[in-house]
Amino acid sequence: MHIGTTLTNYIIETQRQIQGATGEFTGLLNDIAVACKKISDLVNKGDLIGVLGSAESENIQGETQKKLDVITNEVFLEALAHNGHVAGMASEEMDEIVQLPPNAPRGHYLVLFDPLDGSSNIDVNVSVGTIFSIIKAPPGVTNPTLEDFLQPGVQQCAAGYCLYGPSTMMVFATRDRGVQMFTLDKDFGEFLLTHENVQIPEDTAEFAINASNSRFWEPAIQKYVDECLAGAQGLRGKDFNMRWIASMVAEVHRILTRGGVFMYPVDAKLKSKGQEGKLRLMYEANPMSLLIEQAGGVSSTGRERILDVQPQGIHQRVPVILGSKNEVERIIGYHAA
Repeated sequence: MHIGTTLTNYIIETQRQIQGATGEFTGLLNDIAVACKKISDLVNKGDLIGVLGSAESENIQGETQKKLDVITNEVFLEALAHNGHVAGMASEEMDEIVQLPPNAPRGHYLVLFDPLDGSSNIDVNVSVGTIFSIIKAPPGVTNPTLEDFLQPGVQQCAAGYCLYGPSTMMVFATRDRGVQMFTLDKDFGEFLLTHENVQIPEDTAEFAINASNSRFWEPAIQKYVDECLAGAQGLRGKDFNMRWIASMVAEVHRILTRGGVFMYPVDAKLKSKGQEGKLRLMYEANPMSLLIEQAGGVSSTGRERILDVQPQGIHQRVPVILGSKNEVERIIGYHAA
């Protein structure tokens, strides 16, 4: 495939290589692309159309919703519900899984999504994004139950995100076929291939973590960050840079582009709230882990490969440590010590 190929043509060519492919997966990814184009337009217009600020409501996680959280959720639901490519959906913004209308055509896929990751940054014009995960519905299931969604991340057919920044980029991976990046040409109205078979450098000198939580960290994380901060004079013998955007899409995009480590570990503060992590397994950790692994990186809770975690709930939270292979494996080793 050559640079400049449209997303639609890329998906069609990829699907031709899959035995028994029906075109349904191509249609589903096109539905997602259409939703992301609409969201990109809303994000770019922002205050010009009055979509910034708080919606004065809370989602299932108890977080204050922004107006765009609510709007983008509806955009995604509308784009996917009526084209016969999905059997059901689940959104980070909704308490329960989404059942299709009784008369809507059914497909063979389940889609889980965070319609606007990093939305707390939207009012200050920092990059945000949409994250999605695609899994197969169990055979014969047309009205899926909660249990049908609770599949480990390793069973994902595909996953990706759309980054709304200086340019709009769609990044996705299908299982065992690598990570591709497409950039939206707004004049042309299409996503065009700009980075093919993305690979993360195994070594890095960048790490991202919310340092304000340092007093709550477990010893393994404290040890790793202390080594990074010690720089060239410390055990590692080199200087590190710390980054923190507080938008997972932007953090992962930076790592896919030039390497690095992103950490949102479990800590004493989260445990005191009865939480095993901050990020959602089904909407954030699983899809991003598929991308990271397909790009040659590693993604872990610190103690377990994230893609192997058996979900216990649709809004389950987990610790996340992902990025450049050698650094993540060092952190995993510290947890095992």
